Amino acid sequence: MRLFAGKVPAIATEVVRTLLAAKDIEAEIPKEVEADVAAVLNQYLSDEHEVNERAKDVIERTGKPSSDYQRVRALVAEEKGIKVGDEMLDYLLDQVVEMMMHSGNVDEVYAADVELRRKMAPVFKRHMAADDTLDAEVRGQLKHLREGSREWDVEYARVLEQVKRRKGL
Repeated sequence: MRLFAGKVPAIATEVVRTLLAAKDIEAEIPKEVEADVAAVLNQYLSDEHEVNERAKDVIERTGKPSSDYQRVRALVAEEKGIKVGDEMLDYLLDQVVEMMMHSGNVDEVYAADVELRRKMAPVFKRHMAADDTLDAEVRGQLKHLREGSREWDVEYARVLEQVKRRKGL
């Protein structure tokens, strides 16, 4: 699964609507809560980008093979205090729940943390899995490049845009 910046507003809106409809949270101005959720997700994207860049720098500086990229990325992410890869969804859900507990825009939280996570997870999965097919298609076209290299990043962005245009996204 992967979180794309273009999905952040849709995820935030649907998460807040789902929790309000279930009466798990109460908010006078739901748009403000959506903005809070979006801020959490955008911060994660920013942190993830920083982790990716630092991992690439470590690979280049140490002369490690690019096959070590994922391992180095996980170490850099752990150092930064975020989760990447398979643990990303749980980390994001925890961050959103934590934000709801402390946000001045959420008037009241009626559900337990685990219940909030259980209701938000399908929303995240649906929006993030839709992009998995795009990601898999793009990665399939880039098998000739090493993931984590600058060239791979440039080509990934270019091919992703082509695939999105072709599919009307």
